[in-house]
Amino acid sequence: MGEVRRTSIGGQALIEGVMMRGPREVAIVVRKPDQQLTVKKQAVSGIVAKYKLNKIPLLRGAVALIDSMVLGMSSLTYSAEIVEAGIEDEEPGKFERFMEKVFKDKAGDVLLYISVAIAIMVSVGVFIIAPTFITSFLGRYITHNFALNLVEGLLRLGMFLTYIVLISKMKDIQRVFQYHGAEHKAIFCYEHGEELTVENARKYTTLHPRCGTNFLFIVMMVSILLFSTMGWPNPVVRMVTRLALMPVVAGVSYEIIKLGGRSNSPIMKLVNYPGLMLQKLTTLEPDDGQLEVAIEALKNVLVDNEEEIKW
Repeated sequence: MGEVRRTSIGGQALIEGVMMRGPREVAIVVRKPDQQLTVKKQAVSGIVAKYKLNKIPLLRGAVALIDSMVLGMSSLTYSAEIVEAGIEDEEPGKFERFMEKVFKDKAGDVLLYISVAIAIMVSVGVFIIAPTFITSFLGRYITHNFALNLVEGLLRLGMFLTYIVLISKMKDIQRVFQYHGAEHKAIFCYEHGEELTVENARKYTTLHPRCGTNFLFIVMMVSILLFSTMGWPNPVVRMVTRLALMPVVAGVSYEIIKLGGRSNSPIMKLVNYPGLMLQKLTTLEPDDGQLEVAIEALKNVLVDNEEEIKW
């Protein structure tokens, strides 16, 4: 087994597929209903790449989160279209026809950004705003500001864990979680310097320290610590300050997970441990066909100069 190399390559599980993002290109590989693989490649784009923000600590994390959501949503939409092709041929709805009429060939991009905006608003509403308002009702029983912030943070974490547990019971989501496991195994295989084959990838764990699940858990922890320094003002001020600080939370969390992805120190192992355990819910053991998809996606984003993919 070769020397372990820390890489910046990451990916996302899709519907019957995997997206991998390398230093130059993004590859989306989906297994079609006829069991053939389709490969889509595109140049890396987004705010981080366009303005070369990947070297600016804190800022790169907040912006990379938006980039990742846009890329992830577009990849997920593409995979759904491939899997559903030929199964159903539905007429576009009134809203889709309206968007095509107004924005013409840009309608797809506009719909994508609207979807991302809605996803962000729902996430903020459920996991940021709702916990702080619910905790407000405990103000008559808890008087210490730090305790109130801690309860709010634990409530937010509890809601997040409940959401993960509930969706992990869904059969279709379990398939996605298997592809999530395949993505991690393929990356581990490459990082250990082994030939990218199904046999080699199969033996690796599905739990990876640079996983998005880790990132979300760290976001929860950082938000508890940071928000606790803000006192306990009225609900409107709390909501505004929490929203304003989310880019800071995302930036700090990104730097932590970046450090955790390249460090084997006992402290970072301890920091990574809860997120790795949470991945027991968000990743499942893949079959050989799913590993084949993840490996194909990974092969399509590799570059000859390994300095470009160092983490």
